[in-house]
Amino acid sequence: MEACRSVGLLWRLCNLLMAAFFGLAAAVQVVYLVPAALTLLVVLNPLVTALLPRSCIPGKGRPRLTSIQFQQHFLAAFHNHIDAENFFWRSLCDLHSAGCIIGTISLAYSLFAYTQGNILHEEEGRELFGLVIITTWMSLCRSSAKNPLGGIHLTAAILVALFPFVSWLYIYMNKEMRESWPEHCKTVI
Repeated sequence: MEACRSVGLLWRLCNLLMAAFFGLAAAVQVVYLVPAALTLLVVLNPLVTALLPRSCIPGKGRPRLTSIQFQQHFLAAFHNHIDAENFFWRSLCDLHSAGCIIGTISLAYSLFAYTQGNILHEEEGRELFGLVIITTWMSLCRSSAKNPLGGIHLTAAILVALFPFVSWLYIYMNKEMRESWPEHCKTVI
């Protein structure tokens, strides 16, 4: 019981770190605003990523539920915060992730076709990594309702949550990289 509780707290802490990162990044790039809001919702209510239980949805291979059974399942799901808020969260997450994947493919093609040096020295390269971070984090959040957090999922969440801050520290300490930046980037934190 205690282990489950600490895993839940660690998951929320990772989400808090990512919400802070996305919030700070949203001040520069508006694309981070949606993941900031979605991740903050996961901090406040981790069940927001969950779906209506499959047994509530009639379909092939599942027994037909009477209307009373359906109401009981639906009310139990609603009581556990699995409702329209979850559908909105998941839909917005899917739409934003799809847009980020399209942007990632476009930026990757452009970078690999025209960049001669290190892609981290290019503004588009840093934007590419930002889109990959968004897509990865939204995928982790989305799958957290299906799979119990632990093992590989929790390890991936910790690594992804720490990556932006470690990268920022590396870039901040690397004076050579900062010297190649355009003037508007040099005034950023």
